[in-house]
This record gives sequence, structure tokens and C-alpha cells, in this order.
Amino acid sequence: MKPTEPVSTADPCSAPTAAVALFRSLGDPARLAILRRLAEGEARVTDLVVCIGLAQSTVSAHLSCLRDCGLITSRPQGRASLYSLARPELLDLLASAEHLLAATGEAVDLCPAYGTVSAAEEFVR
Repeated sequence: MKPTEPVSTADPCSAPTAAVALFRSLGDPARLAILRRLAEGEARVTDLVVCIGLAQSTVSAHLSCLRDCGLITSRPQGRASLYSLARPELLDLLASAEHLLAATGEAVDLCPAYGTVSAAEEFVR
């Protein structure tokens, strides 16, 4: 193991609670869309509403969740707030996920437990 890697003393056969919470937060399509947009740079709630196509209250609720998880931060600008990614490592995680999905092809999307129904139906045809 490299000296810069964290040493885990947890049971290797159980998932860490924090990791489960992280991946759940990333598993929501709206929150993932918000993070992908923020990976391009700061945005206001109104920018995210236009980009994602959800109601302002829904976007605000997702932003609160992501902020509570420590994944995003905000700063005031006039009467609005500008949101951005709190941790640059999140860009690495999203990029790694894209590489993994490219490597597995449609296997993840066709997974009967977590894949999309339309992809599974298309596979059967």
C-alpha cells in the first residue's frame, strides 16, 4: 500500500456507512445532474432550474442535501447565491465513474436490480 492511501481498520466485508450515504447522494438523477453542471463552474439556483428542468423548490431541496453532505458550497452574490463543488476530488470521482461505465458498456444499465427498465426491455428485443 502506498503511504498516501488511507489505512482502513474497518471490516472489509461491510460497507462503510459514510460511503453508502455518499453513493446514495450521487444516485439521485437530479443531484447527479446538479453536480455535473457544477463541475463546469458556479451556478445560481435559477441557472440549475433551467438546466435541469425541475421546479425551483425541488432544486433548492437537492442543493440543501448536497450542501449538508459537504459536496457543494455556496457564496452570496447580491440577492442570489452561487453554488460550486466543495471538493475537487468529486471531479475525479465523476470522471472515474464515466471511465468505469465506458469500460462496462451497457452492463450496468442492463442490471436487473439497478439498471433502467427501458434498457433492459431493449436488450430483450
